Amino acid sequence: MKVTSLRDGYVDMPVRRLRQPGDKPFGDDLPAQVSLVDGALRLSVNAFAVDDGREITLIDTGSSNAWHPTMGFLPQALSEAEIAVDRIRTVAFTHTHLDHIHGLVLADGGDGFPQLSRLLVPRPELDMFRAEARLKRFHDRAEPFEPGQRLGPNIETIATAGHEVGHTCFRIVSGGETLLIWGDTVHVPSLQFDRPEVAWEFDADQEQARASRLRIMGLAADNGYFVAGAHLDSPGVGGVSRTETGFRFEPV
Repeated sequence: MKVTSLRDGYVDMPVRRLRQPGDKPFGDDLPAQVSLVDGALRLSVNAFAVDDGREITLIDTGSSNAWHPTMGFLPQALSEAEIAVDRIRTVAFTHTHLDHIHGLVLADGGDGFPQLSRLLVPRPELDMFRAEARLKRFHDRAEPFEPGQRLGPNIETIATAGHEVGHTCFRIVSGGETLLIWGDTVHVPSLQFDRPEVAWEFDADQEQARASRLRIMGLAADNGYFVAGAHLDSPGVGGVSRTETGFRFEPV
């Protein structure tokens, strides 16, 4: 198995998106280790191509031209990685927020993946996906998947609800190694590994998101798994270890 990190771009978000327990935003108490760009949090936006030698499963698709102009560069990333879009037969979503799903449609309106044969959406979010008017042509093609379902011999889904009702991690196992492609488990790596109790304003359920983050970080740290995150600094792949108070991310 070969996994390639693909950078769709980045998005700058206000610091108030970070939430302390009790839904309290940060102000002057933002920890010093959090770096800002012109006063904003800069989040990388990543997708991941999983190649089993025959075909490619793409986990998330970026945003195309559906959101900020600093995003939508997945086609260029695929070209740079010398990945032919015709080899992408399966697309699976960690969840259905727009920066993960709209890459199905190119900026010019064409299909991002002409040979797509499976489009997999977490079951609790199927109706949310079908509410996206821009993706209407894909509504009837979307298939729901369940927690613990195997998408192939090397890919298994793990439920991590909280950021969204159907938020999902994908466990990739090959060659004695394991990688968790974990979507939006972490938005700001400079803070949320050290303080996993810090949530995100757009979490559908902040308490549930905190619990899922602690559980999946512990799973990675205690088993020596690698992780790959949609908003970890590009390329967004590394290891997780425990500290006295939280966790540490060690990029590859």
